[in-house]
Amino acid sequence: MSDTGNKKGAEIIPFSRSSKTGSLSLAAKIAHLRELGTKDRAELILSDPEGKSLARSLEPQELYWLVKEFGEEDAAAFVTFSSPDQYDFFLDVELWDGLTYSRDKALEWIGYLMAAGEERVVEQVTRMDFELLLLICAKELIVGGGIGDMLSDEERRAEWDRTFDNMFYITFRDEKQGPLLGRFIDIIFRNEHDLYLRLMQATRSEVESELEDLCFQFRSGRLADMGFPEREHALEIYRYQDPEAFVAEDGKEPVVVDVEGHRPAPFPAGDSFFQRAMSAAASEGLSVELFCLVNTALVAEEKPFADHDVMASVLQRVYGYLAIALEHLSGGDEQKAASILKAEYLKRLFQLGFAIVSRLRLRAEQVNAAGLDHATNRALLGFRRKCPHFYRGLDPDRVDGYREFRNMADVQAVDALLGELGG
Repeated sequence: MSDTGNKKGAEIIPFSRSSKTGSLSLAAKIAHLRELGTKDRAELILSDPEGKSLARSLEPQELYWLVKEFGEEDAAAFVTFSSPDQYDFFLDVELWDGLTYSRDKALEWIGYLMAAGEERVVEQVTRMDFELLLLICAKELIVGGGIGDMLSDEERRAEWDRTFDNMFYITFRDEKQGPLLGRFIDIIFRNEHDLYLRLMQATRSEVESELEDLCFQFRSGRLADMGFPEREHALEIYRYQDPEAFVAEDGKEPVVVDVEGHRPAPFPAGDSFFQRAMSAAASEGLSVELFCLVNTALVAEEKPFADHDVMASVLQRVYGYLAIALEHLSGGDEQKAASILKAEYLKRLFQLGFAIVSRLRLRAEQVNAAGLDHATNRALLGFRRKCPHFYRGLDPDRVDGYREFRNMADVQAVDALLGELGG
C-alpha cells in the first residue's frame, strides 16, 4: 500500500451528476442524497463541490457501505471526505477479525488516511482514541531513548532506523512499511508535538497484549453504541420459531428515534415485495429497526463483516428472510404486510423466515444422495448448510452456484424439488 503524503488529498474523478445538483442548497443536496441508490450516491459525493459536507452528513456505516460497494481503490477518496468519527468506525470494523487485531489492515487504512493529505491526518490523530493509535505504533515500532533518559549501552549500540528529535529513536518492525509509518509519525511530530511525545513514551513502555485487550473492549463499546451487540446476543436472531405455532403480535412498543441517529440500512437494487411493504408502512422507526437487525446479523457471522462478500450475503439474507416471513403471514397482500411490519418486531419476522427455510434443510438431510446427478447433489449441498442457500441451477439462467433465499417462490421451488426426491 503506497501513499502520496500530499496536502491536497486523493485525486477525485469528476462525474457529471454534480451539474444536476449544482444549484441546490446543501440541505437540499443532503435530502436528495438520501433518495439515491448506492452508485449515484457515491458519484454525487465524489463529484460535488460540497462533497465533504455531503459525506459527513451520512452515518458512519452508510459511508462505509459506499467504500465497500465501490472497492477499496476508491477508499482514499472517501477517507478524504470522512469525519473523524466515520474513519474511527472504518477502523473498528476493518482492524479486527473476531478478537484478533490485524496489522496488515491497520497499515492499509493508515495508507488511505495518508493519501487523504496531511491536514486530514492531523484532524484524525487529534480526535481518535489514543489507545488505538498507541496500539498501531506499538505493533509497528521499537522505540528507544526518552524524555530526560540516557541511552543504555544496549540502545547506544543498536542501529536505529530514524530519530526526529535526537531524543526518541525508532526502528520499524516491517522494513517495507517503514517509509509509510515514518511519514505518518513525522506529520504527528511536526503538527502535534505533545501527542508525539506521549505516543513515543507510551510505545516504549506499553505491554502489547494488555493494550490489545483494552482496545478491543473500547471498540466493542463504540460498536454497541451504534447498534452492534455482542456476538452471543446477536446469535439470538437464529433462535427457531415454529412457523405453525407463530402468532403475530398485535402491536409493539414504538421505536424511539433520535433525529440525529437516523441510520437507514441499504436496500439492494430492485423492487421486492419486502421493499414495497416497507415503503407502504412508511415508518422511520422501522428504518432504525432494520438498521439494528442488519448490524446484529453481521455480528452473528463467524467471518469478518468487513469482507464485502460477507456483508452483501448477510444483507440479502436479512431481506430474504423478512420477505419470506411477510409473504407467509400476509399471503402476498402488500397492505397486510405493511400492517404486519407496523405491529411485529423485525427480529421475530427474521426468526420466522429463518425457520421456514430451515425446515427445507431438515428435509434435504433426509434425502439419499446416492445415484443422483451432479446438479441435484450440488443443490442438496446448498440446502444442507447451517443457513441454507438456494441453488442457482433452479433459476431461469441455470447458473451453477448459490445465493441467499429471496422470497416464497424460492421456498416453493425447493419444496417441490425435495418432494420429487422423497424429502
